[in-house]
Amino acid sequence: MERYELLIPGVGKPAGVVEVAAPFDGEVLAEVKAGDASHAEQALKTAVALHRNVGGRLPLHERIAILERAAELMAGQHEALSLGAAAEGGKPLIDSRVEVTRAIDGLKLCIETIRTEQGHVIPMGGTAAGAHRIAFTRREPIGVVVAVSAFNHPLNLIVHQVATAVAAGCPVIVKPADITPLSCLRFVRILHEAGLPPEWCQVLIASDRDVSQGLVTDSRVAFFTFIGSARVGWMLRSKLAPGTRCALEHGGAAPLILAEDADLELAVPAIAKGGFYHAGQVCVSVQRVFAHRSVARRFAEDLAARAGKLVIGDPQLESTEVGPLIRHAEVERVHAWVTEAVEAGAERLCGGDPISDSCYPATVLVEPPSDARVSNLEIFGPVVCVYAYDDIDAAIARANDLPYAFQAAVFTRSLDTALRAFRRLDASAVMVNDHTAFRVDGMPFAGLRESGLGIGGIGYSIHDMTIDKMMVMYSPEL
Repeated sequence: MERYELLIPGVGKPAGVVEVAAPFDGEVLAEVKAGDASHAEQALKTAVALHRNVGGRLPLHERIAILERAAELMAGQHEALSLGAAAEGGKPLIDSRVEVTRAIDGLKLCIETIRTEQGHVIPMGGTAAGAHRIAFTRREPIGVVVAVSAFNHPLNLIVHQVATAVAAGCPVIVKPADITPLSCLRFVRILHEAGLPPEWCQVLIASDRDVSQGLVTDSRVAFFTFIGSARVGWMLRSKLAPGTRCALEHGGAAPLILAEDADLELAVPAIAKGGFYHAGQVCVSVQRVFAHRSVARRFAEDLAARAGKLVIGDPQLESTEVGPLIRHAEVERVHAWVTEAVEAGAERLCGGDPISDSCYPATVLVEPPSDARVSNLEIFGPVVCVYAYDDIDAAIARANDLPYAFQAAVFTRSLDTALRAFRRLDASAVMVNDHTAFRVDGMPFAGLRESGLGIGGIGYSIHDMTIDKMMVMYSPEL
């Protein structure tokens, strides 16, 4: 069993110990030391002092070198990091390997961004008032970054929140999800091994929620990055100190339009992946499929047939395609929602009965009522709902009729239909002939309405964590 000390330099005795257990079988994987308000205060003091010491900030070339070495170290530990992420978070090994590869690429994207985006020239000669002047901007770190992360991508989310802060030149304090802190701790150790002074990236496993809230809402925090539930994210945002900027990434109930001319041979496997990947515990997982009535039945039955063949179980096995839900209580919750929908009239084509305390089968429901929780709240479980439609505009209106908006999708062979869906779907991104959960790490990733605030993605996060500082210079020679 692994043991992790507090990654906060200069602190003494920890406030307690947190056991980290595997969601699949409850095996205790590690013991992690936890910190209280005094540890959070020490971390903040250290981070603030680093930022205020302008002459001691990490120069660009050092940040690049650190990130390059970190990427090399991660590549050398690829399989160990993959197995570790699968064990603590329950994402199958085949997908955890992809996550590690993405995390390494995220470091490379950080390097590419800071190499090439360092400021720009401001036109000044267009008016008499601007004559004899030249102006330019440079990117400077915004200040102390506090990152609060989610469980479902325990390594790659940390890269998006922490490596970006390192790239921007900001001291960062990260609070990973209590249930999956190990990938974060391993990554921060890698950063330190790669040459990042430990004070520049500290980890707080909080002893209670008050400690976390106190850290986030402290007036010395310049930027707060949050990935997690809307309830917690919006609550914390309401308590931020004046001047603290933030980015929030929540979830939704991602809609997908299946047009009359959709290629079902393409759509079915893609939607199965997008709906059941990581047991549906993805903020843009396919949840609501609006299928044209002429193809709806065939699609639903084909999707159920494919779902029924998925291998569900131990996430560390090569053969597993769907792992456990993160907590036993989540299995109970998902089952309650499915049972409620079936009792209200939904047709269950497959799944719908817990496999164990930790695993739930891939489930396909047809025509659950619009007021059922599976229809209007984020399931965050391996459940896909199928609704038949006759008019595509009516289907799009139903897709938009929730307070969430994140990513959406449409399957069609028609350019006009694709463009119609793109224009009318309330979403920050619309995938054409792909599932709603598609993402590469350089693209913008943004929840709208109650689904979030700001824009994620490596380059966008770095931009949020820096400011454009302008110099205007006068000379009669200009």
